[in-house]
Amino acid sequence: MDNKAYLARWWHPLADGRIQCDLCPRDCRLHEGQRGLCFVRQRIDNAMVLTTYGRSSGFCIDPIEKKPLNHFLPGSSVFSFGTAGCNLACKFCQNWDISKSREMDRLMDAASPQQIAEAARVRGAASVAFTYNDPVIFAEYALDTADACHALGLKTVAVSAGYIHPEPGREFFAKMDAANVDLKAFTDEFYQQQTGSHLAPVLATLQQIKHETDCWLEITTLLIPGLNDSPAELEALTRWVAAELGPDVPLHFSAFHPDYKLLDVPATPAATLQRARRIALANGLHHVYTGNVHDVEGGTTFCPGCKAALIERDWYDLLHYELNEQGACPHCGTCIAGRFAAHFEPGFGRRRIPVRLSGADSFALPTSLT
Repeated sequence: MDNKAYLARWWHPLADGRIQCDLCPRDCRLHEGQRGLCFVRQRIDNAMVLTTYGRSSGFCIDPIEKKPLNHFLPGSSVFSFGTAGCNLACKFCQNWDISKSREMDRLMDAASPQQIAEAARVRGAASVAFTYNDPVIFAEYALDTADACHALGLKTVAVSAGYIHPEPGREFFAKMDAANVDLKAFTDEFYQQQTGSHLAPVLATLQQIKHETDCWLEITTLLIPGLNDSPAELEALTRWVAAELGPDVPLHFSAFHPDYKLLDVPATPAATLQRARRIALANGLHHVYTGNVHDVEGGTTFCPGCKAALIERDWYDLLHYELNEQGACPHCGTCIAGRFAAHFEPGFGRRRIPVRLSGADSFALPTSLT
């Protein structure tokens, strides 16, 4: 593979001799040898490189509902992988062993974009997901893999916090067929104190995806007791989504469990998720889901026209599927927003299948990055 593939994009030199990363709103300014907060973008020989290009923390086949995506090829399997590092500093990170790792560079499976796409195709996956850690920070690797996937007729999925500048964000999400973006809260105070970032860039990314790309968008908010689950905040969040993104963007309220630096915060009660769902529905959203809990009603896709239960789910299990070939309600003809296959096959279910890529160890990394 051409070494140019590992030279990072979206940076520029500064007058004081440093270089500035222009990928995300952190605008990290680096001296020689320094890494950005994400840990994976580093200055080497007066340029910025992506140190995790071609390296994964592991591969797995998941149900698409785990991303979570409920309106994108329901019931299909997705070939999932991530790398290491993150450009946020979430105290509640539930993949912290990957996103906060500083040793993963030497532990990862190696795979080219073409190997990943072929492995997904051979295993019958409908799509490839960039997940586990935020694909924004390995954008070059994700974009090359997206090209390889599209060449084989596979779709691509990004699971992201949406913390990215508009210019790279436009290019990144234009190559994604679907995205689930975390809207972690609806106050800048929460973003600053709990994630070390800011709310406004995330809202801008959500608007950009919805209004400037063809990428299918769904949103997840992890509800953390006492931090972002007040009725007032949920009212504001759901009203914003309805007004700025529209009523058909699915919104997932997910249950928190104690992890990383928030071990002293209790798990989210099911009643909190159900209350949030009622607030969102009352504010005009058509598709609101509860996650990380067994809740058939909260997992079901209802027709916004006649209210019929069209896709019933229990966690990742599809119990009933009733959309017609046009993705419309067979009872009243209302088209359901989303990306649906013309012919539905039985759901993949809650299986999670780890994958080891045959021959992946032969993937050569540039000498300067090993």
